[in-house]
Amino acid sequence: MNNSSLLAMGDRLNRRLFLGSSAAGLAGSAALADMVATDRADRPWLAGTPKAKRVIYLFQSGAPSQMDLFDPKPGMVKHLGEDLPDSIRKGQRLTTMTSGQSKFPIAPSMFKFARHGNSGTWLSELWKYLPRVADELCMVRTMHTEAINHDPAITFVQTGNQLPGRPSIGSWVSYGLGSPNRDLPAYVVLTSFGSGRPDDQPLYDRLWGSGFLPSVHQGVKFRNKGDAVLYLSNPPGVDAMARRATLDRLSVLNREHFGAVGDPEIETRVSQYEMAFRMQSSVPDLLDTSKESKSTLDMYGADVKRPGSYAANCLLARRLAERDVRFIQLFHMGWDHHGGLPNAIRGQCRDTDQATAALLTDLRQRGLLEDTLVVWGGEFGRTIYSQGGVSADNYGRDHHPRCYSIFMAGAGVRRGYTHGVTDDYCYNILEGAVHVNELNATILHLMGIDHERLTYPYLGLQARLTGVESVKPVKALLA
Repeated sequence: MNNSSLLAMGDRLNRRLFLGSSAAGLAGSAALADMVATDRADRPWLAGTPKAKRVIYLFQSGAPSQMDLFDPKPGMVKHLGEDLPDSIRKGQRLTTMTSGQSKFPIAPSMFKFARHGNSGTWLSELWKYLPRVADELCMVRTMHTEAINHDPAITFVQTGNQLPGRPSIGSWVSYGLGSPNRDLPAYVVLTSFGSGRPDDQPLYDRLWGSGFLPSVHQGVKFRNKGDAVLYLSNPPGVDAMARRATLDRLSVLNREHFGAVGDPEIETRVSQYEMAFRMQSSVPDLLDTSKESKSTLDMYGADVKRPGSYAANCLLARRLAERDVRFIQLFHMGWDHHGGLPNAIRGQCRDTDQATAALLTDLRQRGLLEDTLVVWGGEFGRTIYSQGGVSADNYGRDHHPRCYSIFMAGAGVRRGYTHGVTDDYCYNILEGAVHVNELNATILHLMGIDHERLTYPYLGLQARLTGVESVKPVKALLA
């Protein structure tokens, strides 16, 4: 359709009615749609002054082995190959991958640990760069979850439910707080493939979906290759003016339709059309790292120049944080090490070590870490016993939901602190247990949200991210 046709169609529409339906024409209406969550007078979930304005969630998909990375168990060396005692396993559930084993041979970590920083945080020798920021870390060794297989476990961490279809944590934050940036989505997702296991489990778009929340709150995934966001570029023969005219007239039609049927998704469509139009300018600027200093690029490592790598995504996360994107989530695949763990985990640490430390350092240097919460962790942990055979330098580990490690850094969390104690076999929690729902409650608390009051009506219930049971933010983790 050419410009003259568009204008002719516009003459047939009641332009005055359209302009009168918004505070300041289309721009005002789009702004209202973008900011609806922050302009509501009825936001009972807001609780006090937020410590964090934004979250960067570095999700390590596949389940990193806690006793090879963060939770040293040197006493296990003398038990190499011995069967895991029944008094430790206590009849706990096993996956089908190891339930048929006649023995559960103990596989001590082959990697050495040392204390780092003034805090004395224990870290494996696999980490070469993370020790430099050890005093920034709030280590949680006693996470636990309810799911024992990957898909339900990842779904549970992201949505608070093992079954698909619920809103992700980023969508809840978008719904609860809105976005201070009108030119980029409130919730952005980045993915990367690990070198430790390149054929690891796939990720599904529903993991950053909005579920039953309005779809304006779903995560926007930036692609690793080609255009970061599809269809941002105008098709041949269409310039910015034609695009603008098309959107104006689509908005008139959509608003007339909304007036007739009252479907809130029509409002979402108008808002997203406008967001896409603004992203035609904001996304190219976001992705242009040519003005980053050599010292900054060197800090993230050589892989930062490879689009779609974990390092490139960490740098992009910092740039998104600078632009006040509310929730930034990186998914790095490749941590599922049922066999050949020592070699595979080396690859994963090479992928993530330097860039993770660089991100924390970069945020600190730019004054962003004080109001940015960074979370690093996966969906569950790994067993002390080996899946299959075991030797001193080669073993694999099965899934273990009973205890695992994550760390946090930045806004509102205790720096240089290690929380919780696991038993000698890194199999059970002795003190300081932190459930997935408690972690999510803590994240929302740091953003100034009361997780019990952040609800949405669904199937006759007031649904929430943290489930129906009573959980509280973990005060021990707070600064």
